[in-house]
Amino acid sequence: MDIVKDLDAPELAALLHFYADAGVDWLVEDEPVDRFAQFAAQKAAQAEARAPASARQQTANNEQAPAPRTAAPNRTATTARASAPPPASAPVSVPDEQAVASARFAAESTRSLDELKTALEAFNGCNLKNGARNTVFASGSAASGIMVIGPMPNADDDRDGIPFSGRQGQLLDRMLGAIGLSRDGVLLTNVIPWRPPGNRMPSQAEMDICRPFLERQVALAEPKLLLLLGNFPARFFFGGNGTIHSMRGEWRDLSFGGIAVSAIATLHPQELLAAPANKALAWQDLLMFKMRFSGH
Repeated sequence: MDIVKDLDAPELAALLHFYADAGVDWLVEDEPVDRFAQFAAQKAAQAEARAPASARQQTANNEQAPAPRTAAPNRTATTARASAPPPASAPVSVPDEQAVASARFAAESTRSLDELKTALEAFNGCNLKNGARNTVFASGSAASGIMVIGPMPNADDDRDGIPFSGRQGQLLDRMLGAIGLSRDGVLLTNVIPWRPPGNRMPSQAEMDICRPFLERQVALAEPKLLLLLGNFPARFFFGGNGTIHSMRGEWRDLSFGGIAVSAIATLHPQELLAAPANKALAWQDLLMFKMRFSGH
């Protein structure tokens, strides 16, 4: 037997945060919607689309013919047709190879971070954009020569339109502050600019489409140092399938558009929130990072 009780404030906040992370955008519609009627109408439309042309013509002829006076109206079908929403135009599917080439052309055509942001917001070749609220571009300043790169937007980032929002952003602020940096003084960004549905991992095709934009972003920002947060950015830049524990704490030299950059990986703030004991490892990496940028 289910027990219904009022939630206190912390329980309600945790429940709403869970819904947001799961991809729920709203809980109540402005107007009541008959989902059963919508589903029935969609099934009927799909069945009609799959039927042979001769069958569709016969159905159309039957609908044009006058109905017998003794026939009772089909209230369920009438309700379904009345409640069904108008057909929406589906996003055009772009072949992966063509989308990658289009992304590379759009990215390489830009000459500044502002131009790159405009090009990214106008780009429609990645399916991830269709389910995201915002295109999450970089924030902060590139003047310091330091770039911090995370994996992909979460629900907070997608809602606010800026990288590293919410609790993980607050922890990142403290991590940067501990080594004399701030989010306004570095350039913050993500590998993927659109939140994947349900926070799933991007597919290889989606990563290939987003790669030209990120590499162009690094080339235009011209950082001296990269701080990579988590498994996904480390694998994206370093290659391989290792875990962050095997890739962290080691400097690696990368090149973007002829620009040499030193990069080091450490644990993502979300991983530290889930396992606070790993903060000691992240602190070691941050001290290594501080020693390197202090010499520039």
